[in-house]
Amino acid sequence: MICSSIYSSFDTNLYPSVLKEAISFFKNSDIGNMAPGEYEIDGRNVYYQIIDMTTKNIEDGRPEVHRKYIDIQFLFEGKENIGFVDDHGNNQVDQNLLEERDLLFYKDVSDMTMIAMKPGDFCVFFPNDVHMPGCMRETNMPIRKVVYKVNYDYYKNSK
Repeated sequence: MICSSIYSSFDTNLYPSVLKEAISFFKNSDIGNMAPGEYEIDGRNVYYQIIDMTTKNIEDGRPEVHRKYIDIQFLFEGKENIGFVDDHGNNQVDQNLLEERDLLFYKDVSDMTMIAMKPGDFCVFFPNDVHMPGCMRETNMPIRKVVYKVNYDYYKNSK
């Protein structure tokens, strides 16, 4: 997992090319005027979703993992917490949608760390990273985010 901000002074040349491309997209796209939905960049190798939602109480969150895609979650507007913990393979499955949507929900996970997100922040979640996005910080609020998805096999071959 990687967390940072598009406003960071960190040398992004140290990131792999797909992450540099995602950061450039976040910085240079008119995300505020895009319609919610899914958009392809390089077919199903790289695509993104514009999501408008209201944050939820942590008790209503669902820990999730993806096996085929890396999630780069970028917060454009609002504030949210995202839960995070390594997937050690001992979590009880709540709903398995891996075949249909590359999505596996767990019933509960232990030792989750909450990451406080503000506009401009992004987190990169790899297939072994359990994450629980869209959780409220101080209060439930509307947020706009981009979930930039990179096929993991494509990522491994592009480094």
